[in-house]
Amino acid sequence: MTDAPKKLWGGRFSGTVDPLMDAFNASIHFDKRMYAADCMGSMAYAKALAKNKIISESERDQLLEGLATVMEEWETGKFVIKPGDEDIHTANERRLGELIGSVAGKLHTGRSRNDQVATDMRLWLRDECIKILAHVKELIAITVARAEKEIDVIMPGYTHLQRAQPIRWSHFLLSYAWLWQSDADRLEQLIDRFNVLPLGSGALAGHAFKIDRAFLAKELGFRDIIYNSLYAVSDRDFVAEFLFWSNLMMTHISRIAEDLIIYSSGEFGFVRLADAYSTGSSLMPQKKNPDSLELLRGKCGRVFGNMSGFMMTYKGIPSTYNKDLQEDKEPMFDAADTLSGSLQITAGVLSTMDISPNKMRASLSADMLATDLAEYLVRKGVPFRETHHISGAAVKMAEDRSCSLSDLSVNDLKSLHPSFDSDVSSVWNFETSIENRNAPGGTAKSSVLEQINLLKSWLANKKSNKSYKCITI
Repeated sequence: MTDAPKKLWGGRFSGTVDPLMDAFNASIHFDKRMYAADCMGSMAYAKALAKNKIISESERDQLLEGLATVMEEWETGKFVIKPGDEDIHTANERRLGELIGSVAGKLHTGRSRNDQVATDMRLWLRDECIKILAHVKELIAITVARAEKEIDVIMPGYTHLQRAQPIRWSHFLLSYAWLWQSDADRLEQLIDRFNVLPLGSGALAGHAFKIDRAFLAKELGFRDIIYNSLYAVSDRDFVAEFLFWSNLMMTHISRIAEDLIIYSSGEFGFVRLADAYSTGSSLMPQKKNPDSLELLRGKCGRVFGNMSGFMMTYKGIPSTYNKDLQEDKEPMFDAADTLSGSLQITAGVLSTMDISPNKMRASLSADMLATDLAEYLVRKGVPFRETHHISGAAVKMAEDRSCSLSDLSVNDLKSLHPSFDSDVSSVWNFETSIENRNAPGGTAKSSVLEQINLLKSWLANKKSNKSYKCITI
């Protein structure tokens, strides 16, 4: 006889396993972070087994007490991983047996690691998504608060990185708040979509002891069960969706990081990052580098790599569970960690950076009012396609004379079209240009205030929305 720990799958095998294969096969070094989900899932399963008279109430209580101790050991750092603990399920069951004896072996009745891990992952990811969603909402709240406070600051708006039209700084900030609001809505939809229960599906064919899966779902906070056992154990679409969502969220973070990197450069000087989110140069004492923003921009590539790598694994897997699916956890864990940190850093940057309204305003130029010049003629009854051409001719005239568009005289403009008159001087006002964009969605103050109020209402409504059961103790 040997004292070596038995593998959960070992009864059919008589030969020893290559130690390298043992290490290659093991996932405990990364899936141990699902210990709470695994213990809570097992607690619910023990209750369901007792409810169905598969185990006694006394055995159920022993299992629940033992699992609570296992979870506490993980929480306090006392849990000792031993050789043979190839994954979190094996480790927890081994320790449970040490604590309560042979009754621990009854816990796995009708259950497979296939439906167990699928359940653990959904529980773990649900908790993480709830935390990430809170970070997204906090980021939106910070952005909205800043937009409201700095609503009177105006700046150039850009297309193709070329100065285009004057806008409010708040309008720029809110453009990202709206992106993040869409991200938050998508994440809530994703949580609801994957919040369904695989447990009770067995290895692939279902449960032999008529386990009450509806009871399990209620115990673990799932909205429903998965109705096909083959689908239940093999589905990792929720991982793919989370990785895509993470990539999209990080793309939006990367985009504002790029904008703020540009705006913080000496050539722009629109924003200045707090020292807490900047670093210096090892050679050049004058440097203040926006490393926080550059790291955020770089992390986007990391998250994309998680998504693309997992999809290449996922695409070739035949039906039900295959060991390839062990590759689903590390990209999911890494994406969740990266998102959580990135959202908090972005919030920190936005809440602490300084802006320079004077430099923003100084970057405005009369040529940015060329569209307003065309619109002046529209109000005189000239078709826009014609006024666009006339305004372009005025821009060229100013360029040829090396002067500002606003330096052209009324007579200069009349030479382009007779409808120009002395009131054309009203065009050369940036605030007027901004306030003319007063349709919903525009950069006028009334429109920006409407955006702020809408986002505030959205945030307030989210506080009263349904919450999901969190399994982390």
